[in-house]
Amino acid sequence: MSDNDPQLRFESLSIHAGKNVHNVHTGSGAVATPIYASTSFTFNNSQHGADIFAGRSEDFAYSRLGNPGLGVFEQRIAALEGGAAALPASSGEAARWMAIAGVVMTGENIVAAANISEDAYTHFKYRFPQHGISIKFVDITDSNAIRAAIDDKTRAVYAESISSFGLEITDIEAVASVAHESGVPLIVDNTAGAAGYLIRPIEHGADIVVHSASEWITGSGTGVSGVVIDSGKFPWKDHSERFPHLTTPSPGYHGMNFVEQFGNIAYILYIRMSILRDVGPCLSPFAASSALSGLASLSPRMDRHHSNTLALANWLKENDKIGEVVLPGLTGKRTSNLSTKYLRQKDAYGAVLDFTPKTGGIETARAIVSNLKIIGLSDGLGTPQTLAHVVDSDLVRPGVSNTDQGAIRVSVGLEHSDDIIGDFKQALKFL
Repeated sequence: MSDNDPQLRFESLSIHAGKNVHNVHTGSGAVATPIYASTSFTFNNSQHGADIFAGRSEDFAYSRLGNPGLGVFEQRIAALEGGAAALPASSGEAARWMAIAGVVMTGENIVAAANISEDAYTHFKYRFPQHGISIKFVDITDSNAIRAAIDDKTRAVYAESISSFGLEITDIEAVASVAHESGVPLIVDNTAGAAGYLIRPIEHGADIVVHSASEWITGSGTGVSGVVIDSGKFPWKDHSERFPHLTTPSPGYHGMNFVEQFGNIAYILYIRMSILRDVGPCLSPFAASSALSGLASLSPRMDRHHSNTLALANWLKENDKIGEVVLPGLTGKRTSNLSTKYLRQKDAYGAVLDFTPKTGGIETARAIVSNLKIIGLSDGLGTPQTLAHVVDSDLVRPGVSNTDQGAIRVSVGLEHSDDIIGDFKQALKFL
């Protein structure tokens, strides 16, 4: 939205931000963003085409690099997260990979929280080293451990806003402070923060935010997508020795210096013009349309997810067959006390909780989820249907104890809260 537009609140931005992209390019005045199902776009003339490919024009040439519908999604998600620019990706995995590949090269490393998701942990532990990139896992709650792990080859610190392992709220300001004093950016996976509705990491010092948009952003469980958001705040030029691909002439772009050419959004345009161009993990226009539809209903959906989650957590806490209940900001010995600092909405704790049976361990947990009638047995997240599964990972991680083992993780959906509770009530009858 332009400087002359009214300053809208989150709920309104999720519907209106970025509409200028398709209106300027088509003049259609369509209320809903059209799906631009076209691989290619025509140029006004040869110079116009050259300007697009050189980054001098914001128009479109080929949908791998950009598309009017995707442009709306980029602007909307950037506005919601308080970022300067964004870039969609074909999945959350692709977004995470592009975000990291945009800062680290062979022979270098990143420092990562040990309590990240199993997918991310496996990717970091086994795939990046095959490309000569090492990962140092640390206890992200220990600033001294983060500081000690950063060396002259470190290019970023990586964490999740609400950790997949343990459902802990990360002290983003503390981690960002350590990263910045060492001259590296902080990358935060904010999937659980629901596009900034629950947590806005950039407000607290994060430089780069990534999402799997397949979950609460899309909200329907129908499309796989991801996105990278650039805060536009990291001083790349001040740390040129760590990031020469951004601050010195690029051989892949006729000697272009990205920082000199693009200023505060040099990073996101490097990802678009180099990584996305050459590797191609682009988002389809159809998945972008699903994500935009999801953003339009994000706020009321998250309110319902939250109220249902809170109702279930309170019922579980009072049930004498249940041991520990973990819901960020509300319950559980592993729950951080940072909720009032980072959670934006009053009494909002997210849409995922863990609980354990008081006796019987993992076998009892498996029996409980097997007895569920309406709640699906799946490790999916962010769908309208409530889903549950037993955490039974055998990964041993430095910096964290395997406290999740045998917990039942619940992604709480949009059904009536009494029906969700009723399903767990009948599933617990055999205990």
